[in-house]
Amino acid sequence: MPERNIDFGAFGARGIKGHEAVARQLDALANFISTPITQRRGLLARLHYLIRTDHARAAAREAGLTVTDRTVRTWLDGRRTPSKKNLERIEAAYYTVRRRNVARYLLDRLNKQGRGTRVEFHPLNQSQVPRPRQRELSFRTLNVRHWDRIVEAWAADDGEALDDAWVSDAVVDLGSEWGQYEYVSNIGFAA
Repeated sequence: MPERNIDFGAFGARGIKGHEAVARQLDALANFISTPITQRRGLLARLHYLIRTDHARAAAREAGLTVTDRTVRTWLDGRRTPSKKNLERIEAAYYTVRRRNVARYLLDRLNKQGRGTRVEFHPLNQSQVPRPRQRELSFRTLNVRHWDRIVEAWAADDGEALDDAWVSDAVVDLGSEWGQYEYVSNIGFAA
C-alpha cells in the first residue's frame, strides 16, 4: 500500500496499529471470562467451556489442548492442578474456541443486514512530536458495511490477514488521507 508508515514513531508519535485496536474491541465484544486462569474459578470456567459438547472438545483438541479426558476430570475434581504449560494451552484453546463460536454472532451484529456499523477513529497521540512536525489529524467516523473478512481474520487470530482486511475493507474508505489513520490511539464501535 502506498501510504503505509515505514518508520512510525520516529518523531515521538504514539499509537497502535488500527487492526490491533479493532482486535481489542472485538475481544471486548466477545465477552471472555474475566477471572484469571490462575484462580480455580477461572480454570473451571474455561474447562467447562471447552468440554461442554463434543464439538467444543474437538475444537479444543484442534487448538492444542491434547490431554486425556481422565486428566481433565482430575483437574475438575481438584485432585491435580495443570502445569504452567497446560495452563497456557488451556488459555490458548479457550480463546481460539471462544472466537470461533462468537464469530458468526458478531458478524451478524456488525453487518446489521447490510447497514453496517459506525466506527470511530481516534487519531494518534502527537503530544511528544515537535510542533513543526505535527500533522493535522481529526476525529473521524465511518460506516463499515463489510465485516466478513475482518471477523474471519480475527477469529483465526491472524494479525497479518486482519491488517490487510481492515485496510482494504474499511480504512481506505476514509478517502485520500486513509494512511494517516493506519496508527490510532483508539478505534471505537458499538454493536
